[in-house]
Amino acid sequence: MLLISTYEMGHQPLHVASPAAALLRAGHEVRALDLAVQSWPEHASEALSWAQAVGLSVPMHTAMRLAVRLAGALRRARPELPICLYGLYAPVSQDLTVGRLVDRAIAGEYEPALVQWVDELAASGPSSGGRGATIHLDRSPFSLPARHLLPPLARYAHLEVEGERRQVGYVEASHGCSHRCRHCPVPAVYGGRTRALPEDTVLADVDQLVGMGARHITFGDPDFLNRPQHARRLAGAVHHAFPDLTFDVTVKVEHILRHEGLWGAMARMGCLFVVSAFESTDDATLGRLEKGHTVADESRALAILRSEGIEVRPSWLPFTPWTTIGQVLDLVDFVAAHDLVASVDPVQYSIRLLLPQGSLLLERADLATHLGPYDAEALTWTWRSPDPRVDALQRDLAELAEGAARAGEPIEATYERVRHAVAAAAGWDPPSPPPAGAGRGSRPGRPRLTEPWFC
Repeated sequence: MLLISTYEMGHQPLHVASPAAALLRAGHEVRALDLAVQSWPEHASEALSWAQAVGLSVPMHTAMRLAVRLAGALRRARPELPICLYGLYAPVSQDLTVGRLVDRAIAGEYEPALVQWVDELAASGPSSGGRGATIHLDRSPFSLPARHLLPPLARYAHLEVEGERRQVGYVEASHGCSHRCRHCPVPAVYGGRTRALPEDTVLADVDQLVGMGARHITFGDPDFLNRPQHARRLAGAVHHAFPDLTFDVTVKVEHILRHEGLWGAMARMGCLFVVSAFESTDDATLGRLEKGHTVADESRALAILRSEGIEVRPSWLPFTPWTTIGQVLDLVDFVAAHDLVASVDPVQYSIRLLLPQGSLLLERADLATHLGPYDAEALTWTWRSPDPRVDALQRDLAELAEGAARAGEPIEATYERVRHAVAAAAGWDPPSPPPAGAGRGSRPGRPRLTEPWFC
């Protein structure tokens, strides 16, 4: 079995290492490729000749788009080769992929169904494996991820903090999410369910990552505090075993507030920053997305975490069918006023709502008037703003952020150009800077990962 990752947000791909361990335990031979850091011509030719089946990992939208292209190339190279898409995005566009480009698509807790498919192929040949799309949510056993099959941590994103770079390991303590934010792909698969991974397995994985050189751990759960007691025990166990190890987590605004008393302990255990999906500085938009928080809650969450010395790295969704240019300007001003300029990767200012098949937002009646045709290549329903200036601004900001990243421009300089571009689109003079001490540059040296990521 050849397992391939196309992209996993700059991290060593756990969603190859975990199924690889399950397949090895079942007695199969496994090889792995990560095309985010390994070139296809250099590494794939011999592995593709060796493979009797291929699994393509698709934990997020970009990975799925790349995997669809790759599946087409594999089909042309070896038409008889069984191919499976597995991961959160596997069911997206299944009418265009399953039976044409791939044989199986498996989402959710995919390891048991993936092993069963490979078992069937091994027993009876390529034509025997079941076809179709499956969402598997039964509780599953997990083995220690087979990270020895992957490139070393030095090839992946690092933590920048206090003037140094540290190697980073990526783990997950749970899958799914107990919430149903309408723009998020997780509820479309998990439907409000969560699955906790065994603490001893996660701790053993952290142990092997430290042995590989990791000095910082990213807990990549959709929300680390979906199961707060599990999360608290695990963070404590990791800190007890590795007192000098730091970490970051992803947590919803409402969970930051609900568990306000936890953050002092989290800071003492090594939590450097929290990624949180703020998404918008417009309460009406937050309501449409069913985020469960308000703009005032965002400010309060920032204050809670910073009081304990924990930084916040908010993620944003500036462009939706309901966005106005004034709302985009409100967002960039919120970033400055709350001293977040150095904590927001510029690409975040250009993020445009994705509407893949199955998105819960498609159930909203007030979305229908904005929708265009489905874009099979981009894997999203198209939409247009009622104000053409908004769509033009989104394109301009995307080009600005991409060019700035290529040029290595300082984040503060890029922010200023973003702010001026938004103000120009609105026909306003650039607003004056925020008061001294309320804005940019008063919290230098904030921890960050070296690869900006977004779904």
